Amino acid sequence: MKKVIIIGGGAAGFFTAINAKEKNPELEIIILEKGNDVLQKVKISGGGRCNVTHACFEPKELVKFYPRGEKELLGPFHTFMTGDTFEWFDDRGVPLKIEDDNRVFPEANTSQAIIDCFQKAVDNLGIKVFTNCGVNSVYQQENSWVVNTKNQNFEADKVVIAAGSSKKVWELCTTLDHSIIEPVPSLFTFNIKDQRLVDLLGTSVPNATVAISGTKLETSGPLLITHWGMSGPAVLKLSAFGARILAEKKYQYNVEVNWLSRPTAKVLNVLLNLKKKEARKTVVLKSPFTETSKRLWERFVIFSNIGKTDNWADLNNFQLESLANQLTKGIYNANGRTTFKDEFVTAGGIDLKEINFKNFESRKHKNLFFVGEVLNIDAVTGGFNFQNAWTGGYICATALAEQH
Repeated sequence: MKKVIIIGGGAAGFFTAINAKEKNPELEIIILEKGNDVLQKVKISGGGRCNVTHACFEPKELVKFYPRGEKELLGPFHTFMTGDTFEWFDDRGVPLKIEDDNRVFPEANTSQAIIDCFQKAVDNLGIKVFTNCGVNSVYQQENSWVVNTKNQNFEADKVVIAAGSSKKVWELCTTLDHSIIEPVPSLFTFNIKDQRLVDLLGTSVPNATVAISGTKLETSGPLLITHWGMSGPAVLKLSAFGARILAEKKYQYNVEVNWLSRPTAKVLNVLLNLKKKEARKTVVLKSPFTETSKRLWERFVIFSNIGKTDNWADLNNFQLESLANQLTKGIYNANGRTTFKDEFVTAGGIDLKEINFKNFESRKHKNLFFVGEVLNIDAVTGGFNFQNAWTGGYICATALAEQH
């Protein structure tokens, strides 16, 4: 009987184990988890609801959401894709639902549905799970692998490292001749203290364009003002794609915001027309742009040196240009970052050049596999990161199930 050791009791580890055992019931599979509990990241993800995947069903489109891993995941996504994830969970009594923003959650609306699904499958398939079983070393001994833990040694024919973004695990991987791309935080919000944003907590715009001064980094999407600065999909996507550049800047940089995603000249033209057509109306009372709330509009008006009682007719060209710039060329100083919710994602891990993405096997060692966030793959939200785990786990499981 072939034996497989999976290091890591998270989503990628469980998914790999379940699929391998279903494909080859003769396998003996053991999951080793260093903590007291398994699937902890699944439990807290998506605010406790588990953002299982994202409703994007074309591989070429899906890979664009991965700042690191875009090229490598294209082939694997043709084997196991978002639609396959829906079918996999549905077959096991956990139907999924698509929300308005295309995030995907269990219909039960709780991450416990995913955890129970995995636990039930592991129990039914006879997969052994050891908790409080941190791994100290992994090495080859003749034709097998030896996994050394504080309590005992395990021998296996194949080993899968699925322990997520862990410094200790990455150190372990270096002892196996694998290169580690230095991890830096990804998927974070911008810490900005600016008088223009004070007391606007919860204010949002549907489609802002956000850029980092002095770089080519730029994204568009919903932007949310928080008590610590800026968040929302536009900011999170920018943080993911700019993870390394922003780390090099020590999280001190200028953020350029076009709140309307419109050219400055066109916005200025709207304001000039209002000066003619709405001459007697008070500027601060109503925003001519549906994208901005009344409070946000008021703030831009005030910071353009326009008085609270000024009418459109009172404004000079300098004030109009200043207002157009506030709306389309606002500069905000960011100093620091805040982790998005409880989901800490890193850019970094095993160098992707050292992995065969046809089976997620090491190019350095036969019968050694890597899946999930231990690899230098990350995405713009949790759902995409889980899809990476499901795809890698499924393809790796197919390789584990083979008899040779």
